Amino acid sequence: MSMNPYLPIPARIEEIIQETTSDSQDVKTYRLKPKTVIDFMPGQFVECSVPGVGESTFGFASNPLVKDGIELTIKRTGRVTQAIHMLSAGDTLWIRGPFGNGFPVDFFEGHDLFFVVGGLGLAPLRPLIEYVLDKNNRDKYGKINMMIAARTPKDFIFTYDYDRWASCRDVHIYQTIDAAVPGWDKFVGFPNNLIKDIEFDGQNTIGLICGPPIMIKLNAAAFKSLGIATDRIYTTLEMRMTCGLGKCGKCNIGHRYVCLDGPVFSMKELDEMPGEY
Repeated sequence: MSMNPYLPIPARIEEIIQETTSDSQDVKTYRLKPKTVIDFMPGQFVECSVPGVGESTFGFASNPLVKDGIELTIKRTGRVTQAIHMLSAGDTLWIRGPFGNGFPVDFFEGHDLFFVVGGLGLAPLRPLIEYVLDKNNRDKYGKINMMIAARTPKDFIFTYDYDRWASCRDVHIYQTIDAAVPGWDKFVGFPNNLIKDIEFDGQNTIGLICGPPIMIKLNAAAFKSLGIATDRIYTTLEMRMTCGLGKCGKCNIGHRYVCLDGPVFSMKELDEMPGEY
């Protein structure tokens, strides 16, 4: 982090990857070279700005063990993201961070992991996937299941990673879309209705969820019904974060600030907070 957390540093755009190809979802991954090395852990985030336009919050989407750059995966949804999507390789973004608590990777050791993600929700969990699959870490964790959901086959992100992840020991990847389309031979339907069909040990599994709020709530309930205690179900929230420092108050939920106390929370923690997420 910069000595002054309010001052952003420049990050050159090295490469832009178009992730989605559907008409309704425009998601790109930006490979950035910050002026100084940014050390982060899975689950942390940065504030990213375009001068004269504004600033938005994005979770890291890259391997935290690779130090020669960072990746942010950004969906075009508003003024700032529109401006970012207009940039090209060689242009500069400005970033502040890292901020947030990250995932408790030490607590996860010795457990199986079950990732359930929807659409862009895979982005903030990608650093954790890369971390636990690293050759120096893989033996610390058990069986890994991934249920990756998208609206249509054209809305999946990081598809170039799936074969590499699946080639690792005891990793199982399942893809599902909302409604059947010709040629699709994988799962169809919402993950909360499907995870019961995947074999896993509820007493030794960490459930990891990221996606729209309703998806988080429904899949947390499904995990709980299948034997995963709420203190072993984790999600990451990105709601309303603006300053990243707990000053603006926009991400306040009850007595917590998402940017300071999160963005990673267990469902046990969220159950003790107002249901605003």
